[in-house]
Amino acid sequence: MSDLKNRTTTINRLLDAPLELVWEAWTKPEHIANWWAPKGMKLDIKKHEFKVGGEWEYAMLMPNGAEFMTEGKYILIEELSKIFSSANFRPMTEGVEIQSIFKKEGDKTQFTFNVVHDTEAYRIAQEKMGAFKGWGSVFENLNTYLGTLNS
Repeated sequence: MSDLKNRTTTINRLLDAPLELVWEAWTKPEHIANWWAPKGMKLDIKKHEFKVGGEWEYAMLMPNGAEFMTEGKYILIEELSKIFSSANFRPMTEGVEIQSIFKKEGDKTQFTFNVVHDTEAYRIAQEKMGAFKGWGSVFENLNTYLGTLNS
């Protein structure tokens, strides 16, 4: 296995909302449904068991009507700090771990998102396929949605 850093895609954002609000938006299905999917897609939450060992399953509905399934199992939850989960985004990405790390920064939230792949080669292939663009779109949606809650 290659070095963890070489296997990890990392995205950092400063979210324009307090930590508690970001945590709520990230952990409650009624909020997740409003921002998780990339722009132009809708989200149908099939399962959401927010606890260590709990499973989540979301269907992203593409503009052409096709469903893009995403699912995983929670590995680590540290209140207002970290959420780690296994994740599959079929058919494009499978067997990764996603790590969401939150830190209070005044009235904003520093957010770090890691996608840990089995190998460096798999990480590189995923990045070439558009991982930064896809997740970047999702996190733009999150920041916009937080603005509607924070006003």
